[in-house]
Amino acid sequence: MSDALRWECQPPLLTLHGDLDRETLLPVWDARKTLLAGVTRLDVSGLARVDSSGLALLVHLRQEASQQGASLTVEGITDRLSTLIALYNLQDIIPANTDAVPVSQ
Repeated sequence: MSDALRWECQPPLLTLHGDLDRETLLPVWDARKTLLAGVTRLDVSGLARVDSSGLALLVHLRQEASQQGASLTVEGITDRLSTLIALYNLQDIIPANTDAVPVSQ
């Protein structure tokens, strides 16, 4: 069973907590346009688990921001998420700099 997905949005920062998987991502998907308004940074360090559908959502959020002429930086990528990104060969789409520490607002 997945932990609930929670988020905090204080533009320019959107922070996700819990599990980002096929069971929890629908609320973020439904609210994505509102959540991304004014957001340029996405902190995923609070995610305990991300599956392939959660990774697909992250890719889509970056793509949607790009289509709006904005940039969305994904921060706080864990080693596990970095491995998943590499397994799907998505390093060019979601650069995985695990050394970067997200800046608190």
